[in-house]
Amino acid sequence: MQIDLDTRRDLIGIGWMLVTGLCFVAVNGIVRGLDGALPAPQAAFIRFLFGSIFLLPMTWPAIRRGFPAPVWRLFALRGVLHVVAVIGWFYAMSRITVAEVTAIGFLNPIMVTVGAALFLGEKLAARRIAAVCVALLGALIVLRPGIRELDPGHLSQLGAAVAFGVSYLLAKQLTDKVPPAVVVAMMSLTVSVGLAPLAYAVWVPTSIAQIGWLGLVAVFATLGHYTMTRAFSAAPLTVTQPVTFLQLIWASMLGVFIFHEPLDGWVMLGGGLMIGAISYITWREARKRVETKTPPVNATKA
Repeated sequence: MQIDLDTRRDLIGIGWMLVTGLCFVAVNGIVRGLDGALPAPQAAFIRFLFGSIFLLPMTWPAIRRGFPAPVWRLFALRGVLHVVAVIGWFYAMSRITVAEVTAIGFLNPIMVTVGAALFLGEKLAARRIAAVCVALLGALIVLRPGIRELDPGHLSQLGAAVAFGVSYLLAKQLTDKVPPAVVVAMMSLTVSVGLAPLAYAVWVPTSIAQIGWLGLVAVFATLGHYTMTRAFSAAPLTVTQPVTFLQLIWASMLGVFIFHEPLDGWVMLGGGLMIGAISYITWREARKRVETKTPPVNATKA
């Protein structure tokens, strides 16, 4: 049976997205395995320092050419936001389960949707507002405030999700001004610079093994962003986005079998609601783009 071109591209996109999920779960697993042995700013600094070294060939020529002042300001602001976000994420990974960190992280694209409406003037139709509400309901199911005591790690990851979301909004603005590869490379550089004084303030002796593991985190994180880009270029977001739900399943299995964490059905339910809402918003955006590009049936030819 011959597979048509669109189906082949969809399968390739799904394959890349599966690899992306495994890379990010590996990142979560390694950081969880370090179990807070290093202060969050120090661990984050070492990870991003490795990332900056990997991306130096892309960063240095762009820096030598220079950027306009508004672009530098956007880079700096995104660096500050990402510093806050990664410290919150590293801290959360040392406090709560891998599945909870993963599920709460699904709020990132929801924050982007809300932020685009508030700061970039994008319209929020009634159905998109309903999808955002469903995602927030999913977050409440994961956290269950008032039913159980919230750990500081939960609040830290919530703050990280908000900061990551605003950071991605700035990335969207930057990609209109500089190549995407430069945006990623400059993010690693500015975050490394921003984390350096914070890491110095809390620095503790670090073993070669810990440095090696954080270097591996940088490898998997960089690879994950690359494979995600390949997935987006191969297939529509409506095909690749639902695959991200597998990250929650894999993260839960990692927590259960490697770190002996309890399997929380409420976390799976809440995460599923968030992914469903994200997938719906993605599908609606794709439909709108198609409708915008498709001329009316009765349109006359020029």
